[in-house]
Amino acid sequence: MTGSTLGVLDWGVGGLGFVKVLRARHPDARVVYWSDAGETPYGKLAAPALAARVREIAARLARRGVDRLVVACNAASTVLPRLGAPGLCGVVSTAAGPVQITGVIAHATRLALRARPRAIGVIGGRRTIRSGVYRRALAGREVRQRIAQPLSARVEAGDLASAALEGELRAILSPLRGIEALLLACTHYPAIAPRIAAHLPGTRLLDPADELARWVGARWLDDARKGRDVFLTTGSPAAMAKAARAAFGVELAATRVRR
Repeated sequence: MTGSTLGVLDWGVGGLGFVKVLRARHPDARVVYWSDAGETPYGKLAAPALAARVREIAARLARRGVDRLVVACNAASTVLPRLGAPGLCGVVSTAAGPVQITGVIAHATRLALRARPRAIGVIGGRRTIRSGVYRRALAGREVRQRIAQPLSARVEAGDLASAALEGELRAILSPLRGIEALLLACTHYPAIAPRIAAHLPGTRLLDPADELARWVGARWLDDARKGRDVFLTTGSPAAMAKAARAAFGVELAATRVRR
């Protein structure tokens, strides 16, 4: 079998939003998706440990034929410079050989810069916001950031519309009222975009999934292998399938792999 195989890495099901957008554009390209839900949440891992984890998974995916990897997780994308991939795309050396790699942060930044808002909000996990990566990239604009840590866990649990979710959204988003645009700096958040929009009327939501899919399609899929997608998880396959269906309407059968 010849051609390249695309891998997608996220701690949970957030990256499936990107896969869904990519699949609409390129229905035949094969994707190997790795959910690392059996590992400590990436936002809670120390940066050196997280970088080592990303390299390890890249190697394990390389052994399955993956040679191009999308890190569809903001927290994991913050450590890509430690792996030799500080820009839009780089090559990570692994025990199984080199893997081309790109992270969602670089593409989200490009999207936000092209939108040219004078004032932009950014919501993301604790590691992403505290890293300051978006504030640095969007220097010269008013950037208002909010840690939205509970939201990804809500999406993973299939909670897209509860009273508890609404309360958390209210607390997180109230200080951002009146901004021109809001960058969704976690791939889980598009699953609750209608609820976010309801709290910020008149604000444009920026979801980097389409930006990322266009870039991947233009540069990485010319020689892509065709075939059925493969879904792997270090967590519960049943929980992954349930969350994927609730969050993104994606039906899948996952295989459990060792952590």
